[in-house]
Amino acid sequence: MQHAGVITITTRATARQRPTTLPSRAVAAGAARVVSPVTYWRRRIVVVVLAVALVLVMARAGAALGGSTPAAPERHPAHSSVTHAAATTVVRPGDSLWTVAERLAPDDDPRPVVDALSEARHGTVLTPGETISWDG
Repeated sequence: MQHAGVITITTRATARQRPTTLPSRAVAAGAARVVSPVTYWRRRIVVVVLAVALVLVMARAGAALGGSTPAAPERHPAHSSVTHAAATTVVRPGDSLWTVAERLAPDDDPRPVVDALSEARHGTVLTPGETISWDG
């Protein structure tokens, strides 16, 4: 008489039988469900919609935290319609383009002034005692 697939080992300490292989029927208890292709397409659509929604939510959160939105990659301050008289300042030791721009246009955003100064200077360094004038 032959037993196929199951080997039993008996030890003296426990004196019980332990199978060393799985039974020949190791299939899940329930029958496998057949899923239609329509179900797969619905799942794919749901995943794509969720991914797009996640990207949009992250973009809005980034914009709320001070980043740029995908629709407006750069933000520039609005230029005021008021014309400014020419302002003049003398460069002091330790000045940067930012501090000079703040002195030239104290009521405005210094970024456009820094950009204009940087373009006009072509990368040359500030020299103490140098006079800079700017007509905003």
